[in-house]
Amino acid sequence: MSDYSTTAAAILEQAKSVEELPIKNDACRSKLFLHPHPTAKVFLFFHGFTAGPYQFEPIGQKLFDAGYNVLVPLQPGHGVAGNWNRDNPPPLPTEREIYQDFALSWLEVAQKLGQQVIVGGLSTGGNLAVTLALEHPQQIEKALLFAPYISGNNAIVNFSVEVLPIYYEWLNKDNPGNFGYDGFRIPALRLFLDMGQEITERVKKDLAVPVFIIYSESDQTINHHELLKFSTSAIHILPKSWYHNFDKIFEIPHTMMTKAEGNKYQDLLITVAKAYIESDITWTEVMKIGYQILQGKTFDTAVKELNLSERVSPDLSVMLAVMDKKILIDAYKG
Repeated sequence: MSDYSTTAAAILEQAKSVEELPIKNDACRSKLFLHPHPTAKVFLFFHGFTAGPYQFEPIGQKLFDAGYNVLVPLQPGHGVAGNWNRDNPPPLPTEREIYQDFALSWLEVAQKLGQQVIVGGLSTGGNLAVTLALEHPQQIEKALLFAPYISGNNAIVNFSVEVLPIYYEWLNKDNPGNFGYDGFRIPALRLFLDMGQEITERVKKDLAVPVFIIYSESDQTINHHELLKFSTSAIHILPKSWYHNFDKIFEIPHTMMTKAEGNKYQDLLITVAKAYIESDITWTEVMKIGYQILQGKTFDTAVKELNLSERVSPDLSVMLAVMDKKILIDAYKG
């Protein structure tokens, strides 16, 4: 226990020293939720491009309250104070190795804080998480991918990201929930699109860590068709992988992790994520439970009759309640 206390103190000091550069605001500082003892699960989350750790503060607090350690480190070049604009763009890296070394260093930290490490990320942070899972499957139990940026939703934008070295300002830069940068130079994002294209190929043969892919029909940033193919491939290779696509009625944007950034159903998102975290069943078994409910059985009855009571989180009932019922029907027919 004394070794753990020393390690935890060193991690806190390390995060503090790394952020000695002027930070844009406190919302961008690393968020470390650490218990005074090792925990059964440790979560390592990566925030989105130009954003900061504030995106994972709500889910981080919930998971900490549930008894887990949670790390949300500030990524390289992010959250730095300055008068950033078209003529003076923020200092975002343009080499993927910088991000990959950063992610690996934090994976090594996470391993010291508990038994199982679960990685996750939003958008480009999801790319970092799944790349870690592909490269270091022995160290990772599961991955949570929130709207991973494996492909953009607009061919013209994709072309611009691939080719043009222009400066781009976010359309929602004045959103009061946006504490990150207002804009960026395109080459800083290009590396994540390239990474996403590689991920879609590698997942077909190299994936060895179950993943849960969560996205929204209202998301205008990602390519839904490519993400569905990615999800289908993951489930085919690793049956304990899941996916969930929030219906348009929820109007959940790409920045889905917080109410401040536009997700009125932040707590629903967290519940859906916890359903996967605290369950140990295959996608086929999820479909079986859902179909039993469609036949008029209660969630508890369906789980009991399928002998899954010890391996299913009660939160799964919420996910099934908001899931597109056509998915359940098609899965049963298949």
